[in-house]
Amino acid sequence: MNWKFDINRNTFEIIMKICKPAIITAILLLGSLPASARSSQPATLQPAIIQPDQSGEAILRKVDQNLSSKNRVFESTMIINGRRSTRSVTSKSWSEGDKKSFSEYLSPAAEAGTKMLKLEGQLWIYTPSADRTIQISGHMLRQSVMGSDLSYEDMMDDRKLTDIYDSKVTGKDTLQGRDVVVLELTARLTDVAYHRQKMWIDAERFVPLRQEMYAKSGQLLKRMELSNVERIQGRWFPKTMIYKDMLKEGKGTEFRITKIQFDAAIPEHIFSKASLR
Repeated sequence: MNWKFDINRNTFEIIMKICKPAIITAILLLGSLPASARSSQPATLQPAIIQPDQSGEAILRKVDQNLSSKNRVFESTMIINGRRSTRSVTSKSWSEGDKKSFSEYLSPAAEAGTKMLKLEGQLWIYTPSADRTIQISGHMLRQSVMGSDLSYEDMMDDRKLTDIYDSKVTGKDTLQGRDVVVLELTARLTDVAYHRQKMWIDAERFVPLRQEMYAKSGQLLKRMELSNVERIQGRWFPKTMIYKDMLKEGKGTEFRITKIQFDAAIPEHIFSKASLR
C-alpha cells in the first residue's frame, strides 16, 4: 500500500519549529565525536612511529627498551661461513643484566661442552677436550669466537646503548622495505670496542636493521644486518643477525636465535665458576 502525504508550507514551518532544536543538538553531538566514532568502521590502534622532532637519545632509549632486559635465556645457532667451508654451532645462553652471562655449546661434537662465563667484565672459557679453564682478557678479547666474525668483546658487552653513546639523527632512508631513521653514535666512554657506530633504526618498531661499527680512526670494522623481527613478550626483537668482519675474508657469520625468553627466573648457581665444570 502506498501512502501519500500532502504537507503545505504552513504545516512544514510548524514541524520545523518543533523539531529544529532536536536536529541542531544531534548535529552538534555528532560533530563533537572523534572521527573513529562517526565512522562505520571499527577504530584501529595506530603504531607508534618516530616523530620528526624526536632526538637521537629519545630514539636510542626506545631501542634499549626493546633490546635490553633484566635477564634472558635463549638458544641459538651460529652459522660460520668461511672461505672454504660452512659450519654451524648451537648453544644455550643465560644472561642477567650486563654483568653476568653463561653459555654452553651443544654441537657439533668437537665444540660440545665448551662453556663461557662472564662476571663483572671478566671472561672464563672451559674446553672439555683439554679439561682446562682459561681466562680471556686484554687484547685477547678481540679474538674471533670459534672462527666466526664475532669477537669475545662483541659477545661480552651487553650494556645499554644510551649508557655508552651520545647519538644524533643524521637522516632518513628505506631498508628491507621499512622506513628507517639513521643515527650516528659516538662513544663517551673509553672502554668500548667501537668508538663510533651508525645505525638504521626501524621508524615504527624501534629496532636496528643495520649497524656499522667504526674505529676511532674512522675505519669501518664490522657491519651487521638484522632481520626476522618479531613481537616477543611485548617487545620487538630481531632474531637473525648477520655479522661481517670487514677486516677478514669470508661471507660473514649468521647468528639465529631459535628460542628466547625474557625476564625468566635464573638460578644463581648458573653464574658461578662451578658451572664451568
